[in-house]
Amino acid sequence: MGLLNALGILVAVGVVFAAFTMGNPNPGMLFDVHGMVIVIGGTFACISVAYRLDRAAKMILVFFRGFFTSRIPNKADIIRELMGFAEAYRTNASDLKQRVEQASDPFMKEALQALLDKVIDEKKLIRILYSRVNTIYELYVDESKMFAACGKYPPAMGLMGAVLGMIMLLSSLGQPGAESRIGPSMSVALIATLYGIVFANLFVIPIGENLTESAKLIKQKNIIIVEGIRHISQKVNPMVLAEELNSYLLPKERVDWKKERA
Repeated sequence: MGLLNALGILVAVGVVFAAFTMGNPNPGMLFDVHGMVIVIGGTFACISVAYRLDRAAKMILVFFRGFFTSRIPNKADIIRELMGFAEAYRTNASDLKQRVEQASDPFMKEALQALLDKVIDEKKLIRILYSRVNTIYELYVDESKMFAACGKYPPAMGLMGAVLGMIMLLSSLGQPGAESRIGPSMSVALIATLYGIVFANLFVIPIGENLTESAKLIKQKNIIIVEGIRHISQKVNPMVLAEELNSYLLPKERVDWKKERA
């Protein structure tokens, strides 16, 4: 996921660069520092006003985490790992606690440790785990909504830059030679709007959509873990556990427990 998302950003940058340069005898005119400052600086200023400064800083972390790292483990690998824990729990393996410490997923590790502690009865533990699944999902969705909401700021900042440019243009119309500056001045005024549209629609909004999709996949993964813990607590056969949890996967993604047992 992280590599593909990074590749997507490179493609987006390449598309913008090609649009700026192809068929344009003077591509340098599309690069304007003032427009970038208005759009990017204004966007971050709006974010810092709309949200607390600590949340605004978190938005930047969400940006990099959402597109350059992956929070989505392979669900088939999760099932295989749960099969191993089911076998160890069923046979009272001596190294079970050590294996729990080496669990690849933090939520799985937390759930297995709670099961081993035997402080909470099994039914209540499953109820608590489902509550945590929903809480994690809501927090991730809140992140994605917060990021998607920021998509309205870059176009607004771009429009503000265009309005400022038009004001400066109109104020100079009475001066000698103003007619020769109308075309270039109008194009410069619209550059900020272009930056706002590009920044919002190629970066901010897609990242928000990516985070929403990631939240859904993480919830699916956590539900598989909770159902796995339910079966582990009942000391079911790992093959039965695999068949039950395969119900959450597409046919081509499912774990072939026959090969796992071979």
